[in-house]
Amino acid sequence: MSFWRVFSSTVAAFFGVQTEHNRQKDFQSQSPLPFIIMGILLAVGLVLTLVLIVNQVLS
Repeated sequence: MSFWRVFSSTVAAFFGVQTEHNRQKDFQSQSPLPFIIMGILLAVGLVLTLVLIVNQVLS
């Protein structure tokens, strides 16, 4: 699976707009590990972004 395929699928799942067709394709992949790693990276990125925004607003 390509990086962009995993990235776009994970972002769509984050926002809850993943199509049933794409979800089925994702579940047919050999390993869930790329999706898990991408999900963790995106979650950390979201938290860091929110922390930076809050720090900018409060300073």
